[in-house]
Amino acid sequence: MAAPRCSRCAWLLLVFIYSLYVVVKSEEPTPGDEQHASVVDNPQTAAETEKQPTEERRWEATQVDETVPDDAAASKQDLPVPDSVLTSTPALKDEFQEELVIRPLHSGDIYASFQFRTVWETDFTRGSKVSHYRLFPKSLGQVISKFSVRELHISFTQGYWRTMQWGQPYLPSPPGAELWVWFQDTVTDVDATWKELTNVLSGIFCASLNFIDSTNTVQPSASFKPLGIANGTDHRFLRYATLPREIVCTENLTPWKKLLPCGSKAGLAVLLKSEKLFHSSFHSQAVHIRPVCQDEPCKTASLELRQTLNVVFDLHASGQGKREWSLFKMFSRTLTEACPLASSSKIYIDVTDNPQEDQFELSPATHLLSQAVVLGDRRTFSVYDLTQQVTFGTVRSLNVLIRWKSTEGDMLRPLLHAERYVAGYGLQTGEIHTLMYNNHPFRSFPVLLLDSVPWYLRLYVHTLTVTSKGKDNKPSYIHYQPSKDRMRPHLLEMLVQLPPHSVTEVTVQFERALLKWTEYTPDPNHGFYVGSSVVSALVPSTVAMNTNITKEQPLFSTFFPTKEESSYFIRVYTEPLLVNLPTPDFSMPYNVICLTCTVVAVGYGSLYNLLTRSFQVEEPNPGLAKRIANVIRKMRGVPPL
Repeated sequence: MAAPRCSRCAWLLLVFIYSLYVVVKSEEPTPGDEQHASVVDNPQTAAETEKQPTEERRWEATQVDETVPDDAAASKQDLPVPDSVLTSTPALKDEFQEELVIRPLHSGDIYASFQFRTVWETDFTRGSKVSHYRLFPKSLGQVISKFSVRELHISFTQGYWRTMQWGQPYLPSPPGAELWVWFQDTVTDVDATWKELTNVLSGIFCASLNFIDSTNTVQPSASFKPLGIANGTDHRFLRYATLPREIVCTENLTPWKKLLPCGSKAGLAVLLKSEKLFHSSFHSQAVHIRPVCQDEPCKTASLELRQTLNVVFDLHASGQGKREWSLFKMFSRTLTEACPLASSSKIYIDVTDNPQEDQFELSPATHLLSQAVVLGDRRTFSVYDLTQQVTFGTVRSLNVLIRWKSTEGDMLRPLLHAERYVAGYGLQTGEIHTLMYNNHPFRSFPVLLLDSVPWYLRLYVHTLTVTSKGKDNKPSYIHYQPSKDRMRPHLLEMLVQLPPHSVTEVTVQFERALLKWTEYTPDPNHGFYVGSSVVSALVPSTVAMNTNITKEQPLFSTFFPTKEESSYFIRVYTEPLLVNLPTPDFSMPYNVICLTCTVVAVGYGSLYNLLTRSFQVEEPNPGLAKRIANVIRKMRGVPPL
């Protein structure tokens, strides 16, 4: 009994000592308490202490007096620097804008173009590492930083843009998938970086970009100049590739919408309903990343992410029959609010051809009008500002309605147009024809043509001819890179002068190669796709272009930089080609396999059956009299018969 009592006393003694230690420790003054005491004694110091964190978060520039005494400077150097000052970095500014442009077409169709722009005041080209992302998507920021990307342009398009019926698009793109990237000059192995980048982008956008390899990648020497700030144009750091057979679907649109700051929950992105967008004549979504200037002197650079989506709704395919469009009929939704993170959210309706509202009428009406120079022409737009609550009215919903009054009116023909087709017969040789139209009545201008032809179409460059108005038109610049079988495609670039009001035809003959049986697609008789030709030109403008890229303008008019007031840059894509190649009869192997299997099954099966079967002699059944006699004999103990 004495031992348990001693142990209890020892435990009580330990508890008493620990409680006494806690009480003494709590009575010791802490730095926070001392600071609090000093604040109570001196209210002015308290006010300064409360103001100090606020001033540190603002990160305002302060004037530094250079005439500091040496003693004071020495004393400042001796003072310890807090760790918080060394590790703190100023918050980078970013801005988000969204716009929707609606252009009624003379055919009764309607063209809608979405523009989402995120500008981030950072510069990845200087090797700066960024870990905090606010509006800019982190997935793309990490890709740009890891692969040292200066510019990235990627597009996914379903359908072909009919230039002669719809006019020029705000942002052109070829059918299928297109990717072209400018790398920084610090990249040592561009091809390996390009291959890894395509695989990463394939996962981000859920596309087949991993099929981009050396057989469909080219390195242009004159086309695809940088669209942003460029210190140099060394084309060794440029790569361009297309996948003309890429199918665009909902799985490509979903990750594209997730890159937006508000996603598809608020703002204009609410209208991006996949079942409506893909039930259209033309659909194209793109992502463009480039460095841009923050101000006119361009002393500092920002990173711009521009997400665009263009769609054309067909009048007859929609099933409504009458020339009347609204946001609900196009997208099955209406707008209720702007994106809370957007500094600007507007809807533009092109009313240039409707000055007196004799062609169509808008409902609800808006008094805001804006003018912008787009594609060399001054256009007038009715503007709906979604950041203003008055725009939504009392019902808190905006459904813009366009109702046609007259079907008269002619569309202004585009100044530059291009087409391409394949001629010839048989499966051995053929000829590629590229037609470039200059519809300007009295001005001629040069165009830069880029053709990338797969290696299995072996071009005969000596048959290359360029004719305009029935006469030879000698190109002033030609760059040709021959292909290598199963390694790289043909690359042909040329600078051609287009006479006024003329059609220039470029023809070249080719020979079809015979592929290995493993290189054919699952449907070889459908044919093989050849990517679109690219025509780039500075087209004369009817009005003076604005060369100040930092001036406040609509997003759809500021994508391509303008260096001259008398012309504007335009890029035109032709149709992709569908070429048939010599295709073996893949049904013959199937027939041979079936016949061989039948012979083996019949012949070997019969032989195997004879070799493995065991034969036994089976006596016939005895008669009834014999069986009765054997029963009787068995009862008598006599052996059976």
